[in-house]
Amino acid sequence: MRVWTNSLDNNPAAQWGVANGMNRFTRFWLNLKAGLWFLPVLMVGVFLGLAFGLVQLDQNISHGWERNFPLLFGAGAEAARSMLAALASSMITVAALIFTLTLTTLAQVSSQYSPRVVWTFMRDHSNQAVLGSFVGIFAYCLVVLRTIRGTGKEGFVPSLAIAFALFLALLSIGVLIFFIHHIASSIEASNIVQRVMQDTREAMRQLFPTETGEDADDAEARRLEEDAPERQWHTIPALVTGYLQSVDDKMLLRAARDYRCVVRMELALGSFVAEGSPLVSVAFEEQGQGPSPRVERQLHQAYVIGNQRTIEQDAGFGLRQIVDIALKALSPGVNDTSTAIICIDHLGALLAYVGGRQFGNRLRSESAEDRVLLIARHPVYADYVTTAFDQIRRSGAANVAVLLRLLTALETVVKRTPAPGRRRVLRQQCELIGTTAESKLEEAYEREQVRRRMADLLPLFA
Repeated sequence: MRVWTNSLDNNPAAQWGVANGMNRFTRFWLNLKAGLWFLPVLMVGVFLGLAFGLVQLDQNISHGWERNFPLLFGAGAEAARSMLAALASSMITVAALIFTLTLTTLAQVSSQYSPRVVWTFMRDHSNQAVLGSFVGIFAYCLVVLRTIRGTGKEGFVPSLAIAFALFLALLSIGVLIFFIHHIASSIEASNIVQRVMQDTREAMRQLFPTETGEDADDAEARRLEEDAPERQWHTIPALVTGYLQSVDDKMLLRAARDYRCVVRMELALGSFVAEGSPLVSVAFEEQGQGPSPRVERQLHQAYVIGNQRTIEQDAGFGLRQIVDIALKALSPGVNDTSTAIICIDHLGALLAYVGGRQFGNRLRSESAEDRVLLIARHPVYADYVTTAFDQIRRSGAANVAVLLRLLTALETVVKRTPAPGRRRVLRQQCELIGTTAESKLEEAYEREQVRRRMADLLPLFA
């Protein structure tokens, strides 16, 4: 064990406050952007600003637009009021229709595919922008309508603002047509799976930036955990119940450095944690020392626990969503083999993408020469492979098309996975598919298809 060196900053407590604030703010910002209301509220604010600015422009500049362009700017006060009232009424009606269609689509997607992909639809900025457009135009018309004063030629009519309202009304027709096309295409199985795959791929890219590598050897991590004579582990329980959404590793490292201890994560991202169950453990360098309330509070601040899994730091949740869609498609009530095959193809693409990436060591420190400060929990490649294939293989055991497609996906993956340990995991999946085919497929012709496909595939695992 390397000797601990004191490298404390001048004000670690202040750094903890900033780090904790950033961790919480990042999660808050992601949840805010995913909300169905956030972008529409911003757009309403923009339209209100446009209304105020155009009315002020009409009021403060002299122009002859009414005389030069009477067809466009020559509406009187009564005509302007009638037009804006009609536009406001129609916009709020269409906004209500869009909101209804959105909720209906969410209900259909939840029942037909999986409740876990509803979050993906709520994050769709196109739906949010369309809803915000119509609500924003409604608010714009109300503000401009309020500024019209008097009757006939004696009153004040903001000609530029009214002309812009007419332009927005014409633009809303195109927005409505776009929304109808978008909502129809968004419920197609291939588009849903593609969207989830893109989010998962981006999460994998952020989590595993190194493009080549093998799973790290965790023998030293196990030795540190089992080193009872040298260390006494103190367990810190969770304060709330939920799913582990994000962990700030840097905060945990700073805690281990500042309080001269080793921090061990008890749960991986995406795990369910119950109130009072072990969340993190610490072992101090000084014998007999235990965690103070301040230490416990700062370690809790590094964790964000919510009521559902999120994909930003939990790429396995993306795989889980695609698997759920495939399982729903293979259920007896649906029996949609084509959708299941689409899911298998995308799962194979994701495993191939992450197959050569370095997942990282469980042992963490602030520098290569520093002592071990953190024993992390992270997924290994086998976790992703079993999540992607095991349940689909069992649900599609009697479907030769599904088994053959699983073998095709394995071929795609193994060609992009050079590490021998990971190839052994893939070979095991191939052998399990062969065993399933021999026991579950009733037709000899179908079993022979699987045998031939495996005979072509097995040499690739060498």
